[in-house]
Amino acid sequence: MAPEGGSLPPLAEGQEVRSRIDLQLRMTHAALHSAGHLVEAAGRMQGWEMTGSIHFPGQARIEFQVPDADGRLTDPEGREEVTAELRAAVEAAIADDLPVTARYLTGGRRVVHLGELHAAPCGGTHVRSLGDLDEVVLPALKVKKGRIRVSYTAAHRSLR
Repeated sequence: MAPEGGSLPPLAEGQEVRSRIDLQLRMTHAALHSAGHLVEAAGRMQGWEMTGSIHFPGQARIEFQVPDADGRLTDPEGREEVTAELRAAVEAAIADDLPVTARYLTGGRRVVHLGELHAAPCGGTHVRSLGDLDEVVLPALKVKKGRIRVSYTAAHRSLR
């Protein structure tokens, strides 16, 4: 238990420690993080470049920059059309139950793979396969200052 103030006392090499994992919270984060990679992959299929991501509950989103102007992003109907394409790509990958694996490159860099669909450097926690994802929801995307924000929610199937 951390003392008041939040800092831990120094540990000695070989000292026994105990830790506890909140399995439900870990699986929630794994689902959100994996779904974020999947949303990124769907955006890359549109020709977009990821500029940032947040995978926390209640604020999960991927932000993209569009290298070329896409007229569909200028009006609500066009944005909904693009959002529908993203949803379809996400649903297809989940239906295909693509495996989620990690490999280490020379030098120790970890790369996470969604089957053959996508690969990205990442140290986060993930589901074992995309079929573990449940209730992946992408509301309509937003465009602001030349950036596309795709918010999303996701759950782990075993928590339902």
